Amino acid sequence: MTWIALADSASSWTDPSLAPTGAGAMRQLMRGSLMVETRLSPDHRPQTLLGYERRHPWEGRLSLQALPGGGVVLIMALGERVFHKVLPSPEDIRAEALRLTFSWDSAANWGRLTVEHPEGDRLTMVETPAPPPILREDIHLMIHHPELCARDPDVIYFAVSDRIEPVGPAPSLMAGAPAMTADGPCPVEELKPGMQVITRERGAQPVLGVISREVPAMGSFRPIRLHAPYLGLTEDVQVSPRQRLVIDGSVVEYLFGREQVLVPAANLVNERTGERISTGRTVRYHQVLLPQHDALLVAGAAFESLYIGRIRRDKTRLAASLLARADAARLPEHHRAGIQILKAFEAITLAEARAA
Repeated sequence: MTWIALADSASSWTDPSLAPTGAGAMRQLMRGSLMVETRLSPDHRPQTLLGYERRHPWEGRLSLQALPGGGVVLIMALGERVFHKVLPSPEDIRAEALRLTFSWDSAANWGRLTVEHPEGDRLTMVETPAPPPILREDIHLMIHHPELCARDPDVIYFAVSDRIEPVGPAPSLMAGAPAMTADGPCPVEELKPGMQVITRERGAQPVLGVISREVPAMGSFRPIRLHAPYLGLTEDVQVSPRQRLVIDGSVVEYLFGREQVLVPAANLVNERTGERISTGRTVRYHQVLLPQHDALLVAGAAFESLYIGRIRRDKTRLAASLLARADAARLPEHHRAGIQILKAFEAITLAEARAA
């Protein structure tokens, strides 16, 4: 099992294991992750992302707040046990949205609070002692009885997993995306280490690995279908909003004065080039790790491969990521050129110009 509770403005769901039993037992979730994605307040006010209190049979409290600028305050209490943690915002951060993940393992007396910025690669993380246990019944009530749970209108969704969820570099191609290999197109999820994929800048490169992850199909994870024939696509491809495409050509040089630009899929959602789609409660994404960071050729377009930077030098971040089991000595170091990333209106202008 993994995701056991999901809620956004339009839907709510919990796994049957969270339903109250009526026996009066206090069933604790000893290990798991709480994820909240929110837009930051435009008027720079503190936001209560989640707020919940119980009175019986034990007093309990959960409070998760976002501070102006992107800092986070987490307070949890059960009986006489109180947990308080502040994660300040980086001084130079500018973001419109945040994704907060709090993971804990009570048996190991450990916790981790992370703030990610869905539109970029920035991540702030701090490890903590274990918090008081979260009760399964409380999760059920917060999801299905929103009148008992304070939730800021800017919260996009919140979700609970019974696992320690990874943070950091994330996959962004849905199953079926046809990556070009030396032997022809191959669905990205079927690629194996050692297979040769064709990349935009460096030709054939060996696959070091394919990482996959199941996530809530909400917010910055909600899939996007990119439409052919726009942007050079020969068929529709389904991706995460954070998947970036590399676009070049004379139109790019004319419009932006650059040889190439990066276009996040989230900025291609409009009446022509892309649309947000529904795939169920969760979605599984895949991505390819290469020796040198590049773009895969997928259905005629160039899709950025997994970028991991110098994560192998940071043991804490590596251990928190999907690459935790990899041998750090064998991981590559990636360098990303300073290519302009197009905003939504610029992406629309480019797509229409290329289709004309």
